[in-house]
Amino acid sequence: MSGHSKWATTKHKKAVIDSRRAKNFAKLIKGIEVAARNGGADVTGNPTLFDAIAKAKKNSMPADNIERAVKRGAGLESGGADWQTIMYEGYGPNGVALLIECLSDNRNRAASEVRVAVTRNGGNMADPGSVSYMFNRKGVIIVSKVDDITEDKILEHVLDAGAEDVVDLGESFEVVSEPSDLVAVRTALQSAGIEYESAETSFLPSVSVALDAEGAVKVFALIDAIEELDDVQNVFGNFDVSDEVMASL
Repeated sequence: MSGHSKWATTKHKKAVIDSRRAKNFAKLIKGIEVAARNGGADVTGNPTLFDAIAKAKKNSMPADNIERAVKRGAGLESGGADWQTIMYEGYGPNGVALLIECLSDNRNRAASEVRVAVTRNGGNMADPGSVSYMFNRKGVIIVSKVDDITEDKILEHVLDAGAEDVVDLGESFEVVSEPSDLVAVRTALQSAGIEYESAETSFLPSVSVALDAEGAVKVFALIDAIEELDDVQNVFGNFDVSDEVMASL
């Protein structure tokens, strides 16, 4: 499962500095609005909102943008959309399974745009349930490799909090837990003074498809096209790309 995580982490870092910044902000604002709508505006009692705001701050989103998104989501300010979470399933090149998570106020538009992006870029849509069984919903925390942070040091603090695994992604570590243990694991890291890049629920593959350079280029191009859509929040794939192939790309 580490191949997809490495790629996603690299993409996240690029999004902070390149032309996709505005689109990235829009996705983060949606996440904040939905978290505030579902759990209220008080971050102390709404860990999902806490993590959504923390992610936005890591991406250098201005504080007033964050505050307005919280108010809109919680109904304290007008203008909030009725975002609905929609999951689409599909296949990409080389038989890579895809889960496409959308936050949209228009199901018909989202379905049409996702289908066009997938089919035009070498993929095809799949029936509900035909792909999702290959993924497990997990809590995922990304910790940067800084100072004296090691895998053993992280494990020392998070195992008792419910962490299942710590994966070395090269420039960072991925701490995996059950979604219900995400807050406890994140809190354990904070108590130990260990900084983290992001904490959120994700879908990790139970079986991965290894890609060579040619296959990786095709799959990355497909996912890029899907992620360009305004309604798409996240794309999860069950591909694995070796360090050698990543380096060649």
